Amino acid sequence: MNTVIAFIFMFGLLVFIHELGHLIFAKRAGMLAREFAIGFGPKIFSYRKDETLYTVRLLPIGGYVRVAGEDPEIIELKPGHHIGIELNEFGDVNKIIVNNKSNYPNAKIVEVEKIDLDHELTLDCYDLDSDEHHRYQVDRKALFVMDDKETLIAPYDRQFGSKTTSQKGIQVFAGPMMNFLLAIAIFIGLGFIQGVPVDEAIIGGVEEGSPAHQAELVEGDEVVQIDETNVESWMDFVLYVQERPDEQLEITVDRHGELITESITPESVTEQGQTIGRIGVMREFEDAAGQVILHGFTQTYDITILIIEAVGQLVTGQLSIDALAGPVGIYSATDDVVQTGLLNFLTWTAMLSINLGIINLLPLPALDGGRLMFIGLEAIRGKPIDPQKEGVVHFIGFALLMLLMIIVTWNDIERLFM
Repeated sequence: MNTVIAFIFMFGLLVFIHELGHLIFAKRAGMLAREFAIGFGPKIFSYRKDETLYTVRLLPIGGYVRVAGEDPEIIELKPGHHIGIELNEFGDVNKIIVNNKSNYPNAKIVEVEKIDLDHELTLDCYDLDSDEHHRYQVDRKALFVMDDKETLIAPYDRQFGSKTTSQKGIQVFAGPMMNFLLAIAIFIGLGFIQGVPVDEAIIGGVEEGSPAHQAELVEGDEVVQIDETNVESWMDFVLYVQERPDEQLEITVDRHGELITESITPESVTEQGQTIGRIGVMREFEDAAGQVILHGFTQTYDITILIIEAVGQLVTGQLSIDALAGPVGIYSATDDVVQTGLLNFLTWTAMLSINLGIINLLPLPALDGGRLMFIGLEAIRGKPIDPQKEGVVHFIGFALLMLLMIIVTWNDIERLFM
């Protein structure tokens, strides 16, 4: 049960933060955000605030922010259509009823001559009772009612396509950006909780009874040399010891300005099927605010580089598709991490947030990176790509991504039962 709760929390947080970035910058650019969704498929929870419907959906495979103009939302009304309209106190149309007009007894039934819900916001029509011609102004926040479902109309200046390429680009990029910012925030928080490791080979603790304890090494000693080999960093020190189990080493430490040399033989231990040397010391951590904040950025950068390198290996064939993990594989890995404690779970969450940000920036259709590619082409051409053609590309890309997800999930399930 702990793993289920942890997975739901982690998935919800990563998707929420990602989509929140899209939502914030859509609203800042004046776009009409129709829906903010966590998950796909049937709704299991919904809440409307102002113009936006907030939903939680059944399938935990992502989320989305639906912005006006990005997909068909209302049907096109053509001359001859009979519709119902309701007027506000100023005589402007504030509700357009397409069907089930009998459910709206206060609506006036008219025949459309011409209607513009994008630019002029006008309705030219004939009254069916008197056959009189009328021109009505349509309220900017009028409701379009189809199958008793109300949808706000979207004047062109509230649509995604009306914005500048920079506004559109920032709105699309904001999702991955928020994932990187979340990772930075988590690493900074962890730094304040447990400190951040120093780069120098400074001993932060010594296990009682260990080879280091027997050699009388103490907390605060800085390892400067092993077997006449200079030690520049903690990793230099660790790797040298791990590669020499059961070998006697001459370790020189700086203790308050005095150089002391001790003989130590690393004990032999087995980790993940490999025999390594171990002397029983722990790394030094510090909690200075400046170092903690810097660590949040450097840790995020280092993990970003590692993931990008792994993606490159997938593209070049150095890694097979079996190296990918879907929701099932991530759940299984999360189960292992949860058993090791809260701090490791938070680290895992930060790493997945970085991974989500990078994957979404790949220039693939249906992903944020694919959309940014089309926005870049628009900036170069000076005009947008045909929305229908772009929509087809994204649809095909989405279908291929779903196929990849099925294959990866199948591999995850096979691994679980191997």
